[in-house]
Amino acid sequence: MLNWLVIDDLIQNALIEDIGFGDVTTDCLIPKDQISKGRFIAKEGGVLAGIDVAKRVFEILDQDIHFSKSHYDGDLLDKGDVIAEVQGHTAAILKGERVALNILQRMSGIATKTYRICRLVRDYDVKIVDTRKTLPGFRMLDKYAVMVGGGHNHRINLSDLVLIKDNHIKAVGGIKKAVMLAKEKAPFTVKIEVEVETLEQLEEAIEAGADIVMLDNMDVETMRKAVVIADKRVLLEASGNVSEDNVREVASTGVDIISIGSLTHSVNALDISLKLL
Repeated sequence: MLNWLVIDDLIQNALIEDIGFGDVTTDCLIPKDQISKGRFIAKEGGVLAGIDVAKRVFEILDQDIHFSKSHYDGDLLDKGDVIAEVQGHTAAILKGERVALNILQRMSGIATKTYRICRLVRDYDVKIVDTRKTLPGFRMLDKYAVMVGGGHNHRINLSDLVLIKDNHIKAVGGIKKAVMLAKEKAPFTVKIEVEVETLEQLEEAIEAGADIVMLDNMDVETMRKAVVIADKRVLLEASGNVSEDNVREVASTGVDIISIGSLTHSVNALDISLKLL
């Protein structure tokens, strides 16, 4: 799902932001023709994601760069693993180091957390999905990293799905009216999801013809009742305050989907370094 036209633009903007009018340190110290080799090293265990994006950072800076991968997206890393080697103009390596690491560490952190959570619910027939709570400009990379970790993507942007939330319901005047308007005006290819907070609202959303219902911040027992009421007539998504501590309990209710914003909005970057040899 990586669109390299988008990613190249993202990388170039990141390099422009970081380099500014020039890397004063590198430009003063490093001869233009100097060649070096460096290694990406995992300083902790986790799931690798974004290695080809990191490679592209250096290719944009030096078309003659040589980037050799020892590991690939989705690989489980151990502390001390050599992930890749990069060889080319020293100045290009130094100028691309921080951007490449920022991207690689963030994406690998997302993939690692997603992997851990997916492992916790592997005994249940449920999908772990992300949200739109992504870093502005990095959504494609954030959501790709979730997939690398074994998760699934919720809507990529606002055009993917009609998602009627509490403020929409408030503005329109009710669930039934909101669903009716969506059915009248939305493309026939677009599904309709409704966010509900009570079992009464769940029943109203089902009767109105929703395809998916989001159970917003419901406790586990209420979710169990919701699964019985829905009786497979709609897909049920559990959302709100789901973590590694309670995801198994949520999965045990029988919901179809669990969305977790913290997969992308609260990332612990995986510790990876780049060392010149």
